Amino acid sequence: MADSKLYEILGVSRTASDSEIKRNYHKLAKEYHPDKNPAAGDRFKEISYAYEILSDPKKRQTYDKYGLKGLQEGGQGGCPPDDLFGKFFDIFGMGGGRPRGRARGEDTIHRLDVSLEDLYLGKTTKLQLSKNVICSHCNGVGGKLGAVVPCRDCQGRGIKITYQRFGPNMTRQLQSQCMTCQGLGETISEKDKCTKCKGKKVVNETKILEVHVEKGMAEFQRIYFRGEGDQLPNTEPGDVIIVLDVKEHEVFQRSPNDDLLIKKEITLTEALCGFQFVLKHLDGRDLLIKHGPGEIIRPGDLKGVRGEGMPHYKNPFEKGNLYVKFDIKFPDNNFATEEQMLQIQSILPPRPDFVMPTGEDVEEVNLMDYVPNERSSRGRQEVYAGDEDEHMHEGPGVECAHQ
Repeated sequence: MADSKLYEILGVSRTASDSEIKRNYHKLAKEYHPDKNPAAGDRFKEISYAYEILSDPKKRQTYDKYGLKGLQEGGQGGCPPDDLFGKFFDIFGMGGGRPRGRARGEDTIHRLDVSLEDLYLGKTTKLQLSKNVICSHCNGVGGKLGAVVPCRDCQGRGIKITYQRFGPNMTRQLQSQCMTCQGLGETISEKDKCTKCKGKKVVNETKILEVHVEKGMAEFQRIYFRGEGDQLPNTEPGDVIIVLDVKEHEVFQRSPNDDLLIKKEITLTEALCGFQFVLKHLDGRDLLIKHGPGEIIRPGDLKGVRGEGMPHYKNPFEKGNLYVKFDIKFPDNNFATEEQMLQIQSILPPRPDFVMPTGEDVEEVNLMDYVPNERSSRGRQEVYAGDEDEHMHEGPGVECAHQ
């Protein structure tokens, strides 16, 4: 059975002429225009869409042959030229066609500064969030019932299509956002706009979120608040995502496996004879760290304390280890008298045996401190000066000066 739904909307027969279709459209559009009949918004849309199809010879031919489903499928299995046909199925309640999922809004990302102590102990903080929510006064419509109408300039598409000629018998299609409706596909008169949202359909409000930073969380870890993003009509709200930004600690460094590292400078005496010091931990405890005499600490040595690192995320009773990397501070020159030096030598292991070489090729030299900024800025170039009669010799690449 042939589909006559669009003809019935315009009140004409399937054999109606173009002028008859146009005449009935203008009559019905005038009667059901939202400016005159605010409650007839959907009826006006149906009339506009019906005329859009029946006034186009190709679309009318496709509709007469295949019906609304044929329009959506583009005739004989092709794709529809634009999204207009999907709107027919929504308005006429025919369903089917292309499946449409609900659009989803963008996520909102906030950075939260936390300290290493916060990640060790856990923390709950409040975040003040400014977001858009559906206007409760107009329920997200933007105005009174029937006030929102399809944009006349773009026929509700939100985009305008123009054609540009760039060669003999050649044109190209250009798309741009409709400036009349700002890409929304609909307009509303000033007098009909909602007094609360001014036609924007959403209002801004402030919400307080409680952010729970759990023990053992890591830098850049994300905390999700599902569906707390900005709201828009017919759109699923996005998420609010909190990203942890950890401030650098003055004492502790954290490794990916939840170990903690500190650097400790000790004297040569402590390295040889033992030491003890107190470390203030991230939870405020004082850890007494001791090292006995005779167990020599060398520069760069790494010593550990089991179970005093960061708590593991989701398992805070288990912790990593605490490691101490040692640096040795040696005494200044002439720190001891000659007699004291002899005493030190008698305690320390003896020097290795030294055999003095003999012969004319033996030359004694002295060590000096290395000072980088005393090196010549000219690199490898050298200049030698001699008597007036001698030539000046310069580095590679420079010819000698001839008299």
